[in-house]
Amino acid sequence: PGSGRESAITALTAAGMNVKSIEDITPLPHNGCRPPKKRRV
Repeated sequence: PGSGRESAITALTAAGMNVKSIEDITPLPHNGCRPPKKRRV
């Protein structure tokens, strides 16, 4: 996951929150959009 993860955890712990776990929920398409049609010359 991203580089801002560590700084976010340290900021939250400094504020007095205890972080048990952090998950990466990046949206991954199962199939996604159709690719454009191939050009015929």
